[in-house]
Order: sequence, then C-alpha cells, then structure tokens
Amino acid sequence: MSNNMVADHAIRPVENDTIFTISAKASEAVLKYGAENVINSSMGVLLEDNGDFVAFESVYSYLKDLDNPKIAAYASIEGDNDFLQAVKKACFNEHMPNAYIKAVATPGGSGAIHHAIFNYTNIGDSILTSGLYWDPYNTICLENSRKLDTYNMFNDDGGLDIEAFKEKFDYHLNKQKRLLTIFNTPAHNPTGYSISNEEWDKIIDILKAGAENKENKIIILVDVAYIDFCDEKFDRRSFMEKFAGLEENILVLFAFSASKGYTMYGLRNGALLCVTSKEEIAEEFFYTNLHSNRGTWSNGTKGAMRVLTVIINDEKVGKPFYEERNHYVKLLRRRADAFLEASKEADLELYPYKDGFFVCIPCKNPSKVSQKLMEKNLFVIPLQTGLRFAVCAVSEEKCMSAPKKIKEALVECDE
Repeated sequence: MSNNMVADHAIRPVENDTIFTISAKASEAVLKYGAENVINSSMGVLLEDNGDFVAFESVYSYLKDLDNPKIAAYASIEGDNDFLQAVKKACFNEHMPNAYIKAVATPGGSGAIHHAIFNYTNIGDSILTSGLYWDPYNTICLENSRKLDTYNMFNDDGGLDIEAFKEKFDYHLNKQKRLLTIFNTPAHNPTGYSISNEEWDKIIDILKAGAENKENKIIILVDVAYIDFCDEKFDRRSFMEKFAGLEENILVLFAFSASKGYTMYGLRNGALLCVTSKEEIAEEFFYTNLHSNRGTWSNGTKGAMRVLTVIINDEKVGKPFYEERNHYVKLLRRRADAFLEASKEADLELYPYKDGFFVCIPCKNPSKVSQKLMEKNLFVIPLQTGLRFAVCAVSEEKCMSAPKKIKEALVECDE
C-alpha cells in the first residue's frame, strides 16, 4: 500500500526548479561578494546594466492610470474581444496569413502551450521538439500524461537538422496518426537560433507529405515568446505567411506571450492563436479552448489585456512604447554581439545564435561545469547538452568577460 497522500499520477521528484535554485545562489553571492564581482546569467528576464529589473515605463504608466474597474474586473473567459483582435496584430504584424485565424487569451505563453498539448494530443501521446528546449515543455507534458521526444537540433553546417526532424516526425505520425510538434522560434530558448524561411519551406514540405494521408492530424505549435526582441531588420515574422492554404488536416498554432516583449512577466498575459484553411476548425479551436480556460484558470488579467490593446490600437500610447522597446532591443543586440566576439577570442564554441535573450554553450557535463562556474561567481543554467547564458540579464562589460571564464571552467572539467 502506498503511503502517499497524492494520487499516483501526481507524485513528483522532491526537488526545486533548477533556474530558481541557481538564481537564489547568485543572489546570495551578490550579498556576500558584491554585485560587481558576480555574473548572474541565470534568469531569463531583461535587466539594466546595474541589475535593476526592466519594466517599460510606457506600459506601467498607462496601467497605473487605468480606472480601478478596468484593472480589477473579470475579463471575458475567452479574453476581451478587443484584446483578441489586437493580439492578432501583435503576433503577426504585417505578415498575417491569408487563412482563418482565431485567438483565445491565456496566462502567458505557458498557458497557450498547456492548451495546445492538452487539447490537441491524447493521453500517452508523444510531443516532438528539438533536442535543446525550454524545460517546462517536458513539465507540461508530464503534468498532462504525455511524453516529450526530441530530435537532434543542428546539422554539421550549423543549420536546423531537417533530416533528424523528418525521421522523428514520420515515426510518431505513423504510430499515433496525430502529432504535435513545438518549434520555439525565432530567438529560440536556450540557443537564440531562428529558423530561416528556407528551412520553413522544407519543414512545410514534410508536413504536406504527412498530410496526404487524411487520417493523419498534424499540429504545429510555434512558440514566439521572444519574437519582439528580434532586430526588425531581419524581418523574423515573414515566415508566418507560409501557413496560408495548407491542407485541412494541418493546424498551425501560435503561443504568444506579453511577458518579454511588453515586460509583463508577472501579469500573465498571452494568447493561443490558430491558423487554418477551414472555418469550422477555427470555430472548434475557439470553443474548445474557451472551455479549457473555464476549466483551468477561468479568465485572464483584464488590466494587462487593456494595456496591450491600447498599445496596438492607439498611436499616442504605442509610439513611446515602441521607441522604448527598440532601445532595449538594441541594448540586447550589443550584449549578444559582445559575448559572441569574446567567445571567438576565447575559442569558446557556441550553438548557432541569431536573436534573443540567450546564448548556449555545448557541454558534455553541464551540471559539473555549472557548479565549477558557481565557484567563480559566474551563474549559468545547465541544460540537456549545454550551458545557457542569459545575455538579457548581464551588462555588456560582463558579457565580454564571461566567455574566457566559461572556457577556463570547461578546460578544468576536461571538456
């Protein structure tokens, strides 16, 4: 007889989240040794050079000026209608696919990922993503009695390993007849990789081949949590138009988050959006996820919905917001460039980086090297096959000094 009070399916390891545990150790080091002597790249949040949290003034000045009822009242279960229209513009900008598109509000991107996994796969199914991934994907799968499988992410040329993806995609689709694949792009967490338009063409060809069997149900979830911190000159949204006119048994979902692009991390604002060639599938998406909202968290944060809606629709509010965000997009790019250049000088190998909050270093024993770096007051996150360094949280000066220290730790650990 089990002595557990929780049900068998709810038994979990007795351990804390790795990121928050390492972040707590970094905070202790700052108190002991001083902030100037610590490099804390553990948390995926945007910080000023002095370590202060970045919360856009243009966002919070408007939020604080809202009448109390516009902050405190219940939002609609599916999300307020004006928000649902605005979030489509926020997600796609000038690249909205010519298709049926619906949106449902969720508490951040995590809520969108939850609904995609819960509503579009069956208990026991495998969900597919790349070999380097945001660990909560696996947590959400386990919480919902699903499994996460991965494919090798990069080929020898530093691009997405399309052949590895195809092999796993075909295997699971043939076995399950229903497959959800998660692509975290652009600005992948943890590598900073962005899938190119040419790579998307190859992926879509694979999807179309799988869709020839009409019994197959193919669902793609594009997690765009970091898209608004891509440099606009790269036009990282242009791939979105490629999802127009796909077969009815291919459904494309987008997990949109206001956490990073609008610095509303704790206000839990986001949406799940669908792109489909069939109106009935879009309607099914809407009402299915509306009911899931009611059955999980009920509704979202009305004040946060209002802020995003006004930023998108009111130029007077939107103009200072975009100017402020663009300042930090450039700040992030300078930090990333500094880290990349210093890595070359230190002969530190990196996974391919294009955009975003993180850089990732290949590593055979991430936990061992992470521990060694903590002894040097440099805090990184150990992952499946690498170390995640958050350039979003580290000054340009420290981004220049960190690669040499990481290289030294790798050598000391016989990497």
